Amino acid sequence: MGTFSVTIEVFGMDGQQSEELSALVDTGATTTVVPRSILRRLGITPMDRQTFSYANGQRVDLDLAEVRVRVDGRQTTTWVIFGEDESGEALLGAYTLQGTFLGVDTRNERLVPVEGLLK
Repeated sequence: MGTFSVTIEVFGMDGQQSEELSALVDTGATTTVVPRSILRRLGITPMDRQTFSYANGQRVDLDLAEVRVRVDGRQTTTWVIFGEDESGEALLGAYTLQGTFLGVDTRNERLVPVEGLLK
């Protein structure tokens, strides 16, 4: 499977300020990651901490906040991890994709609308 990035927009606490950034689509990541400096600039502060596991088995406790995010024209409130500024990397995780009812078309490297399930 190839990797690809999409543009996401993260909104500040006032709902007026926002910032667009490129995020790597990562369905293996539970939660979206945004660099800490961007979240701080938008006035977003940590609300919680949660333990996450890396692929190598390392466990870390990371700061989280609920924020409004727009992906491919669809908005949702989602949990976002305060990422490291050094990497500057943003990830679009599965929780946010589900909240926007978007799936991943890996062949064409794009996001596609999906139906919700009530089974």
